Amino acid sequence: MQKFVEFVRNIYKTKDFIALHEPVFIGNEKKYLNDCIDSTFVSSIGKYVDRFEREFAEYVGSKYAITTVNGTSALHISLLLADVGNGDEVITQPLTFIATCNAISYCSAKPVFVDVDRDTMGLSPKSLQDFLEANCEIIDGKCINKTTKATIKACVSMHTFGHPCKIDEIKAICDAWQIIFVEDAAESLGSCYKNKHTGTFGKVGAFSFNGNKIITSGGGGAIVTDDEDLAKRAKHLTTTAKVPHSYEYVHDEIGYNYRMPNLNAALLVAQLEQLDKFLQNKRELTEKYAEFFRKYDEIEFVKEPHNATSNYWLQAIILKDLEERNKFLEYTNKNGIMTRPIWKLMNELEMFKDAQYSDLDNAKHLEERVVNIPSGVTL
Repeated sequence: MQKFVEFVRNIYKTKDFIALHEPVFIGNEKKYLNDCIDSTFVSSIGKYVDRFEREFAEYVGSKYAITTVNGTSALHISLLLADVGNGDEVITQPLTFIATCNAISYCSAKPVFVDVDRDTMGLSPKSLQDFLEANCEIIDGKCINKTTKATIKACVSMHTFGHPCKIDEIKAICDAWQIIFVEDAAESLGSCYKNKHTGTFGKVGAFSFNGNKIITSGGGGAIVTDDEDLAKRAKHLTTTAKVPHSYEYVHDEIGYNYRMPNLNAALLVAQLEQLDKFLQNKRELTEKYAEFFRKYDEIEFVKEPHNATSNYWLQAIILKDLEERNKFLEYTNKNGIMTRPIWKLMNELEMFKDAQYSDLDNAKHLEERVVNIPSGVTL
């Protein structure tokens, strides 16, 4: 552990506290922000919102992108676009950030948890298929949970730390079972699976630009889709469902004040210009870590899965057991190197303790062993 601390300090060339993932602003951020302020268009209408949506859609390979105030709101709207509503169920993974399940709850729906794969740390196609065969049936074109009698409306997979899960297999299973596939791509900007960008496999995908993401606007999120009607509805829902008019205020349904301000979009346009460089630096950092951890048989350094190109948003290691994990966390944090454990399983949280779940052996194994290590963009 001491050698690890020394190694990290050598990488970042500092004796000060080293954060898990700091944002980097070295491009046109100030220039675009000043331009935005001078224009007085600092709220949700402005040229930088339009520009970012256009350039972001082009970057990930989708036809449309709709900005939101954060990744959670992007996922919330994505689920509404998938027609998830009161009493419905959404299959997802228990090993994820809380936002995944919060967004499901905002729709008055309930999560159902299936296991993850150890190599991707994301939703397991086999676990999904096994759960559906054992617990569900198709009735009138809907996937019905035989235990709860509820409709399983959607399935949400999350690309853990930017490592793509087996998206094509998951989508194929969802299609066969009349379930809408939604991608939580909050952590995976710059990641591809079989040369196709994450977030673009399902009907809709959701991204996050939180302060600790690979590019950031402080907050911020985006919905991507190839469906023009869904894109228009996403924009409508995120702008309080206001019917377009030059001065009248008419709203035709319950909407949300979720549109990204122009100020945030100005930051993101500048950040997007640097994304390829950030990704390159991430891979250089990955090689440094991989070389270091080759010397330690009892520690597994997490690398991108088969058929995937990962953004390595957060670097991760898998330790021998829970005791070793806790020792590592305590020593590194006491010595000014920020590390953190992977999330507590969602089905173990108070608000989701009654949720239905399958065998979660892989998720539990990873929960007890995975640690994130400093992953900032080194320049």
